[in-house]
Amino acid sequence: MTSEKPPRPPRRPRAVPARSASSAADGDLVFNELLSLLGDQLGETAQAAAPQTGKRKLKGVHFEYADDPRGVHQFAGGAGYSLASNWFTQLLGQLAIANSITKSQLCVFLFVAGGQTPGTGIAEYTQQEITDGLNELAAKKEGAKKITRPTVNRAVRALCEYKWFEPAGNGRIRLNVTLWFQGNSTTQHEVLAQIAADHGDAPDAFPRRIGPAVVHHQEELDLNLGDEAPAARKKRTG
Repeated sequence: MTSEKPPRPPRRPRAVPARSASSAADGDLVFNELLSLLGDQLGETAQAAAPQTGKRKLKGVHFEYADDPRGVHQFAGGAGYSLASNWFTQLLGQLAIANSITKSQLCVFLFVAGGQTPGTGIAEYTQQEITDGLNELAAKKEGAKKITRPTVNRAVRALCEYKWFEPAGNGRIRLNVTLWFQGNSTTQHEVLAQIAADHGDAPDAFPRRIGPAVVHHQEELDLNLGDEAPAARKKRTG
């Protein structure tokens, strides 16, 4: 007869020694080193977290972006700059050569357009302030011809008919911000939305149907303009 081996006693789970304070601290150091390595790879050294006991969570990673490498615009003077429609800028010259606008209308428009409150499309000028502003250099030159307030008044009325301006009350003038605007695209769209709320969608409402009547190709503008041109204006001088 062959002898049989006695059965092996069942294995019992071995007791795992409790984690000592030193081993926990070592684990924290390793975790902090991993965070630091991750921070270095992302462009910034992560701040070491304070040692804690128990389960730890990574709350987040902080990012910092470098300054935009693009430069800023350079413009003369300290009044900032505006954005202008290239079509309209050329049109101003064409209208002046064709004697379709007066010198006073052109000067009043340019002066007011350059005095907008940024982001509003509004210039806070009374007609007397426009008159005084336009005469500033002429007042320093002996015998120079100056513009008068009645001439400014007529020019403002004509520019409102052209839909380049509209009165905004309390000595304020609202510009057609599709032609000339001081501010970014977000604020321009906000101003246009306010204008639409004030005037509705009428085809002749401000700032649509840009005049004067010599502009015979209005339907080409992306401004919801109609085909019918306003009645021709009598030529004014001043």
